[in-house]
Amino acid sequence: MSELAFDSLVEGKPVAIDHNGVTVCVARVGDEVFAIEDTCTHSEASLSEGEITGTKIECWLHGAEFDLRTGEALTPPATAPLKTFSVKRNGNQVVIN
Repeated sequence: MSELAFDSLVEGKPVAIDHNGVTVCVARVGDEVFAIEDTCTHSEASLSEGEITGTKIECWLHGAEFDLRTGEALTPPATAPLKTFSVKRNGNQVVIN
């Protein structure tokens, strides 16, 4: 379990955190927070360096897009989905499991 403050997250600006020894990309979209694997399934690129549009995140290296809600690969060159993590918000506290 990892915890962080909701108000420390900037909308549309993903961040990488260490979650039990795994690097996880955490992204705020409006009042929602999503957590996915940080490494693109196509290459060894960090998704926390990518751009967010709506509920999609784009890998900065080759442009593959993923759904932040499901981890689904939406555009080539990625075809494999990302692992997602459960996120719960209680006021200003965000808990990732």
